[in-house]
Amino acid sequence: MASVISVLGSTGSIGTQTLDVARMHGLRVSALTANSNIRLLEQQAREFHPKMVAVMDMGAAAQLKIALSDTDIEVFCGEAGMISAAAEESCDTVVNAVVGVAGLVPTLTAIQAGKHLALANKETLVAGGQLVMRAVKEKGISLYPVDSEHSAIFQCLQGCPKDALQKIILTASGGTFYGKTKDELENVNVRQALQHPNWEMGAKITIDSATMMNKGLEVIEASWLFGCSDREIEVLVHRESIIHSMIQLKDHAVIAQLGVPDMRIPIQYALTYPERLPSPAKALDLSALGSLTFDKPDNDTFVCLPLCREALRKGGLYPTVANAANEAAVAMFLREQIRFLDIGEIVGEAIGSFGDNQTDFTLEDILAADQITRKKVEQKYGHSSF
Repeated sequence: MASVISVLGSTGSIGTQTLDVARMHGLRVSALTANSNIRLLEQQAREFHPKMVAVMDMGAAAQLKIALSDTDIEVFCGEAGMISAAAEESCDTVVNAVVGVAGLVPTLTAIQAGKHLALANKETLVAGGQLVMRAVKEKGISLYPVDSEHSAIFQCLQGCPKDALQKIILTASGGTFYGKTKDELENVNVRQALQHPNWEMGAKITIDSATMMNKGLEVIEASWLFGCSDREIEVLVHRESIIHSMIQLKDHAVIAQLGVPDMRIPIQYALTYPERLPSPAKALDLSALGSLTFDKPDNDTFVCLPLCREALRKGGLYPTVANAANEAAVAMFLREQIRFLDIGEIVGEAIGSFGDNQTDFTLEDILAADQITRKKVEQKYGHSSF
């Protein structure tokens, strides 16, 4: 069980809910980081009294330093600040709730510093799974998944013999546009895409859910966390978001983890494992639900999911390229530079045009492939409008 935590991305959805758990169970907080929301970060810093805080934006960091001048809290800025927070000496567990591939370097930094990881940053394993899992093994630290689906699988596997697993069943909410056709999605706007039916998440993750890219990234993440191939990972659309994922064993028994759609449950399990403590989340009332439904994903309309599977099968740097193209495309969609359906087309184009693959690569290779892919997408689509 964690006792002192560092929270990377503390002002985002996962970060604020992590602090809900810390508040309830008296966990100490040694470091907090944010992108630019210094108003909330100052409030968090005054409540939890960390040794340090870090802000990515240099101007915001300067303002925060003035705001916290009456305290002994150190203020850092930029990527160097986030790296310092990931290796903060007194913490034993780092919660990585940073959005995007920007979380990869802090993850590797935390591992090298011997910190346990509560990982909510799926892009870390999508782009750098090979490096991350190798480092985890070499350093002997524990990596606990925070994504509700991977936490569910982790929980379902407790007590199961290692050779008993037949397949993983990842559940998906289906996102904002479940059941829609390509024609119906032709002119959807940003506001519509951000209306998720079940979960309260940041803008980027909500768009990823709407395109099913989020589930594709989770397939890749699951393959690294649980040592499964693409063929051993099934995806089912489960609109109620009550069953967070399942495992099927060799005797065809299926084990599921259920709960209300509240991220504080998997966050808490990652921080308190193997303990089961009272949760700030509501209890599940099955009688009030009435029924649970399941369906196969529509891979023809929501192409990002099969594209991620393709990237996983190809291996090497292909998942990095798929993720980078998606991050660039989602940012452009949020700026209303491209259409919703363009996101999947851009990801497919990036995978199809990438030819410099490597099966044995370094962190520098990952970062280079990421930047090259983003630059290509921005150059081709960054000045478009609709």
